[in-house]
Amino acid sequence: MNFTHHEQSDQAEHPFAEYVRILGKGKKGSRPLTQTEAYQAMKMIMADEVLPIQLGAFLMLMRVKEESPEELAGFVLAARESCQLAATTSPVDLDWSSYAGKRRHLPWFLLSALLLAENGTRVFMHGATGPNQDRLYTSAVLGYLGLTASSSIEQTKQQLEQQHFSYLSLEHFCPKLHEIIALRPLLGLRSPVHTLVRLLNPFNAPYTIQGIFHPGYRPVHQQAAALLQQAHAAVLKGEGGETERNPDMECLVQSVHNGVMSDENWPALFGRRHVKSEQLDPRQLALLWQGELNDEFAENAVIGTAAVALKLLGKADNQAQAQQLATDFWLARDTQKYAG
Repeated sequence: MNFTHHEQSDQAEHPFAEYVRILGKGKKGSRPLTQTEAYQAMKMIMADEVLPIQLGAFLMLMRVKEESPEELAGFVLAARESCQLAATTSPVDLDWSSYAGKRRHLPWFLLSALLLAENGTRVFMHGATGPNQDRLYTSAVLGYLGLTASSSIEQTKQQLEQQHFSYLSLEHFCPKLHEIIALRPLLGLRSPVHTLVRLLNPFNAPYTIQGIFHPGYRPVHQQAAALLQQAHAAVLKGEGGETERNPDMECLVQSVHNGVMSDENWPALFGRRHVKSEQLDPRQLALLWQGELNDEFAENAVIGTAAVALKLLGKADNQAQAQQLATDFWLARDTQKYAG
């Protein structure tokens, strides 16, 4: 583009330029957005009122700075409104985000969610696939358990009624955010959208659980959940960035309960690290559920993750009770289910 000096000075500033400037005005001049500014910026993005060059600049400036809890809360509120996700009555008990994909281990957390569902908790899982060919995303493994991903809000409601579990991809309930996530191969980096989607809670469930990869994001999610007035939320550094407790490692869970934030350490379940499998075979998910696979790491990942969720849900008063209840659920599961 060749502008003359005269043409440049006559051009009125684009309304979105203000938000790019706030973030990018140098070390001393830049600052985080307020929650209101973040909300307004995301409203414009969701309404296609920004140019591609502005969106790229905004996302990358935010990526370098990293999101504050206020910015995240503002983004989430705008996205919920734009995608018309402000449901008042919820068919969901527990909102479970699944956006990272797995690389080192299978997504054992899926069995944790199904274990909760079998015992009366309505679990809604949402996620997206990424560009990484070496990652196994939740949507790709559902078929191995005889499950079908939902393709609409209505179908999700039916699945929740029938089986207390439903998985719905982001593209089916908030396509604009899905479009932005798909920019990752162009930008070379994840964007704030990868963070905010975990907090969307499309059905306004009273309980939410999220896994993150970088520990620094854990308190940001916790504080953002409090700003969003989420009644009950738990955030943990999950295996591979998914909502899964690694039984080989200590797990810090940061929670919010009715505005009160708390941190709780869950100890490692094993004294030594397990060697990871050479390759990931999704058929093992069904085999573990059916009792035909003996894998102590996998079994304890399932039970340990379910225990954290049960404590969040108020089904147990302490870690020991939660661990015991999750173990009881596992031992009593219907092994005829999920035959793939």
